[in-house]
Amino acid sequence: MDATLPPGSRMPAALQTIGWWVRPLAFMRRQQERLGTPFTLRLVGQPTFVVLTDPADVRTLLTAPPDVLHPGEGARLLEPIVGANSVILLDEAVHMEQRKLMLPAFHGDRMQRLTGLMQELTERELESWPAGEPVELHPRLQRLTLEIILRAVFGLDEGPRLDLLRERLPDILSFGDSPVSLMPPAQRLLRGRGRFGRFERDRAEVDRELFALIEERRQEGGERDDVLAMLLAARHSDGSPMSDEEIRDELVTALVAGHETTASSLGFAFEQLARSPEVQERLLSDDDAYLDATINEVLRRRPVLPIPEPRLVVREIEIGGHTYPPGVVLTAGAYLVHHDPSIYPDPYAFRPERFLERKPGTYTFLPFGGGRRRCLGASFALLEMRLVLRAASERFTVAAAGPRAQTRRRMITITPGDGARVVLSRRPASARRTAAPDAEREAVASA
Repeated sequence: MDATLPPGSRMPAALQTIGWWVRPLAFMRRQQERLGTPFTLRLVGQPTFVVLTDPADVRTLLTAPPDVLHPGEGARLLEPIVGANSVILLDEAVHMEQRKLMLPAFHGDRMQRLTGLMQELTERELESWPAGEPVELHPRLQRLTLEIILRAVFGLDEGPRLDLLRERLPDILSFGDSPVSLMPPAQRLLRGRGRFGRFERDRAEVDRELFALIEERRQEGGERDDVLAMLLAARHSDGSPMSDEEIRDELVTALVAGHETTASSLGFAFEQLARSPEVQERLLSDDDAYLDATINEVLRRRPVLPIPEPRLVVREIEIGGHTYPPGVVLTAGAYLVHHDPSIYPDPYAFRPERFLERKPGTYTFLPFGGGRRRCLGASFALLEMRLVLRAASERFTVAAAGPRAQTRRRMITITPGDGARVVLSRRPASARRTAAPDAEREAVASA
């Protein structure tokens, strides 16, 4: 058993950070080609990272005891946005209790009751899309997924508060466009100044509105179907309600986990469909299993979290012949696993049929992480993707507007580098279905 870390690049940490920020996918591929797997990364302002890609190692990582690896501490750089009470940042028993409080809000009947609202918002957005000219779909998809979060999760009605949060919440998330978002020490130095100062002021304004909303809804009582209503009704094991701070942090967590990530996944979907006319036609005529297979293939080709749920080692652990000491961060290389030809033959081809032939593997398909920390909002995101792609495939054919663009980074996610720029052409109205398929309702109910 080797007590040393896996091989790492001899490049200075500053150069590794630049590569990781500017070309994250290409950078990871190069590191794997040069160093093998697993490999070590050293980034400015971060602990030492080790990227695992062997499915057996990934399985050990995702099933390790919660007192050995701390995913919450591994994701600490998200705290300025999501807050200290976020389920993403909690570990061990505290995490499990918070997760149980939130789980009912994102599954089964609750999601089914929100489907009508999500369909209505999707139809309204798609009606505004122009045909016959190049259009960047990613900003439009961001607008749609934000609206769905604000209405279905935050439970906001039309009015000044909705208008203000539509404007301010994207300003907060845009902080992730800056490399400073990956460097907590730099944030401490910049407190109150420059871009970080603007971020702090925007966050304070959003917090005032959210705390006012929470107080109003506590006083209001009554029955609603939104996620905020579930959080207000939730009770800890000792019978106490969630605090205003806990609810605020979980609302913003839902925004971070379900807005930008879903918009980017949909943007990548349209990029892939623009170069796959045969997939577009099959989506229009085939059953719902093919739609789900297409979504899975999009998430395989372009996982928006290329290294989901980094885990901080707090007790020594052995994985794959290496012993990792406390202080090291271990993570699954989702993008690299998804492009391993021994797992996915012809891995750079966009071929939804591969997911008709076999189901996604627990430790080889990682767009939502895995294990006990699998993303709570996975069923919510998949429902959004089903609704948008079905509605769009009935309305439009999609063509590429230019050569493929490089992806770009936003904090811990990747997004379409050219804004998912495509050309849409309208289909005849007769191509549209008249009702949501039963398969979708069954999928939501069983999620």
